[in-house]
Amino acid sequence: MDALTDVAGLRVGHAQLTGSRALTGTTVVLTGPGGAVAAVDVRGGGPGTRETDALDPRNLVQRVEAIVLTGGSAFGLDAASGVMAWLEDEGRGFRVGPDPAQVVPVVPAAALFDLGRGGDWRARPDAALGRAAVEAAARQPSGAPVVQGNVGAGTGAVAGGLKGGMGTASVVLPSGVTVAALAAVNAAGAVADPATGVLYGRLYEGGPVAYPATDRHLAAQRALDAARRESAERWAASARPPLNTTIAVVATDAALTRAQAQKLAGTAHDGLARAVRPVHLLTDGDTVFALATGERPLPVEDHLPGSADFAAGAVNEILAAGADVLTRSVVKAVLSAESVDGPGGVFPSYRSLYGD
Repeated sequence: MDALTDVAGLRVGHAQLTGSRALTGTTVVLTGPGGAVAAVDVRGGGPGTRETDALDPRNLVQRVEAIVLTGGSAFGLDAASGVMAWLEDEGRGFRVGPDPAQVVPVVPAAALFDLGRGGDWRARPDAALGRAAVEAAARQPSGAPVVQGNVGAGTGAVAGGLKGGMGTASVVLPSGVTVAALAAVNAAGAVADPATGVLYGRLYEGGPVAYPATDRHLAAQRALDAARRESAERWAASARPPLNTTIAVVATDAALTRAQAQKLAGTAHDGLARAVRPVHLLTDGDTVFALATGERPLPVEDHLPGSADFAAGAVNEILAAGADVLTRSVVKAVLSAESVDGPGGVFPSYRSLYGD
């Protein structure tokens, strides 16, 4: 499906608040029972996160059952409480006693800034919306396609003035390992080159790049500038400087250690840096989670002196692929987004400016 759900066992659910001056939402990545090895790498200067310390390889919890991506800035992190409650009801989480009900679900979460983009500063995800998102994920069959664009955490996302959104991509490596990503693209930086209009991520996809015609690009830039000015007038809750954050999950079915998963989260940021310029600013909270389900063992490379059980080459392929699929996820998010014209501002989609 060219989606995160190509990693067997992972499901994705979205829930959003729209209408009545609301434009925000929550996305949940749900693992199979028993969870997955998880890690995180935070590069942005203004992150809004929850339970990221639990993912440090030095710490106790080995696996998690869900990751939350949400709008609402730090307020929206409350969505994770709803996911936590659902997991407890299902008896899923870190066991702390002999009774199967004695679990503490560890639910790492990251939030992006979309406050006021619907017009109401107080319209933001809460525990109820988080529960709706995890329930939506649980209803999905294995391998289901992932809805992209103005959904979930991407509902109120904006990228360099353009409408951002949710995007996902995957690849199967020659080894048979699947690597995939899911991104909520909400960047202070640009996703399109202001000199040409081409999406930065397109430059790294391989093959020829189709550049917009000059007259189309100039007209698009005029329209985007006008939208930014109008948004500044409409958005009573506007923040200066613009506050954003791109948040993502990169996953694989390979049997990675926690340290290797953390490396995957870190190198995946390279893919974000290819697609967004500039990136990792003080007003971004760019955060990438990594999940490894462990369904596919890594090949043993017994030709490495003193490292017979360390599949360095196989891990390197996964690390490189994580960056690639995150770049493509950003591109797909921008291409899937739909324009928004509401009380919180005017956010044109890339396709509305440049065509299909």
